[in-house]
Amino acid sequence: MTLSDLSVRRPVFAAVAAIILCVVGIAAFTTLSVRELPSVDPPVVSVSTTYRGASAEVVEERITQVIERQVAGIQGIDRVNSTSRDGVSRVNVSFTLNRNLDAAANDVRDAVSRVTSQLPNQADPPQIAKPTPTPRRSCS
Repeated sequence: MTLSDLSVRRPVFAAVAAIILCVVGIAAFTTLSVRELPSVDPPVVSVSTTYRGASAEVVEERITQVIERQVAGIQGIDRVNSTSRDGVSRVNVSFTLNRNLDAAANDVRDAVSRVTSQLPNQADPPQIAKPTPTPRRSCS
């Protein structure tokens, strides 16, 4: 006996089965968790340099721009953001998602070490940092 034969011989059973399937489908749909934008951390490496007593303009000109020009040629860069404040320079280098963070950090470290001699002697050596991964929470 096929499904079509059963539906023709017992129409009430077929209608009840269809209603049960619809109710189960609606219940499953409402409890299903959806993540429109998953939490993805792009590979970011930051370079911080302290130049005590210098104005933001001096930090921008003598440290931030020098580091930006040097790291701009690294492979896989998505964007470079920087901030210069009185005595502090911070350059954030964001890489494409397929770039390995450790390799990117090594490339940034190599690029910055090539321009360290061009930075002011009174400035502290640049500190290269990559963010520590945060544990992911599962959706419930």
